[in-house]
Amino acid sequence: MVAPAPAKPGSASARAVRDVVFVDGVRTPFGKAGAKGIYAETRADDLVVKVIRELLRRHPELPPERVDEVAIAATTQIGDQGLTIGRTAALLAGLPKSVPGYAVDRMCAGAMTAVTTVAGGIAFGAYDIAIAGGVEHMGRHPMGEGVDPNPRFLADRLVDTSALVMGQTAENLHDRFPHLTKARTDAFAATSQARYDAAVKAGKIGPEFVTVATRSTEHGWGLASADEPPRPGTTVEDLGKLKTPFRPHGRITAGNAAGLNDGATGCILAEEETARELGLPIGMRLVAYSFAGVEPEVMGVGPVPATEKALKIAGLSIEDIGLFEVNEAFAVQVLAFLDHFGIADDDPRVNQWGGAIATGHPLASSGVRLMTQLSRQFAERPDVRYGITTMCIGIGMGGTVIWENPLWNGESK
Repeated sequence: MVAPAPAKPGSASARAVRDVVFVDGVRTPFGKAGAKGIYAETRADDLVVKVIRELLRRHPELPPERVDEVAIAATTQIGDQGLTIGRTAALLAGLPKSVPGYAVDRMCAGAMTAVTTVAGGIAFGAYDIAIAGGVEHMGRHPMGEGVDPNPRFLADRLVDTSALVMGQTAENLHDRFPHLTKARTDAFAATSQARYDAAVKAGKIGPEFVTVATRSTEHGWGLASADEPPRPGTTVEDLGKLKTPFRPHGRITAGNAAGLNDGATGCILAEEETARELGLPIGMRLVAYSFAGVEPEVMGVGPVPATEKALKIAGLSIEDIGLFEVNEAFAVQVLAFLDHFGIADDDPRVNQWGGAIATGHPLASSGVRLMTQLSRQFAERPDVRYGITTMCIGIGMGGTVIWENPLWNGESK
């Protein structure tokens, strides 16, 4: 056998993959979409500006000119969520004009994709430090605004007619997995509300917020400092009385699904040695990530193959994961994930501070909310080495990122 020629200096094969770390994440409080929501008269790009400025305010050790990229996701890239929002928000936030930026769209996993995309650039050596996040103002820009699906999707029967309506895809999951009953989803939803309420009272949720000055023609100036969607005290009995808008006598309600929301998130990612050089905190270390496709009409099952693939890449098993942050687009979607991996509905490792059923789910922003909460949980749990952030994605996908706790003490998984 002829030995391969040595790699040329500077070639891709000669480069070592660099460690990528999540430094810190923040978010605006999430609001209810619509004319009465806290952000009804606030621009989407201004929400992103607040997030970027807050990240820089919290980390004066990071010179703004050291930021190499700004990637911001939005599902409906139109109006104040358009115009390459990563670049325009960076300029509006006061970053040097030398800092580039771009926009990302992978529906609900937009912010997650912004993170994994810039992380790949950091690992490869294209960047040392980047800001990634997402925004969705569903009050100004309802999901699907301005879209024009190719008629071939239906004419050629490429997807089921229900695939473009997320609530109907969740009903389809109930059909596919009849053991995932409405009673189970309502119980999970009530637990999400209770866990979130307990976390707020304990001060677990809130420190990551950036308060936002708001203006209303009717009410004047205000200050958004807390999430608007949560309903503390929600009971299973309350949830059982709600209507099922996607199907007569269905199972999906406004109570066991995330709402329509407005909000923005952002985080700092860095190459690990660069972070240490600047004195930036290391919240967690990226281990592996994966995106996978599934049948669009049951998009909620997407986290299952995405997680299996990410675990394989990382050389880990589900038993190695000590904390899970699973986006709660619909309770049935989370239960499908838990059932597949043999995890109990009320496992304390899963969404221990509640989830999107309580906080809300401003589509493209939610991935970084999951990451920020996991990072804060890692800081309290040196006994946990690995955690997962995962979510389903419209049009039939799932995304999963595996993270390592830098504070792990080696005493358990």
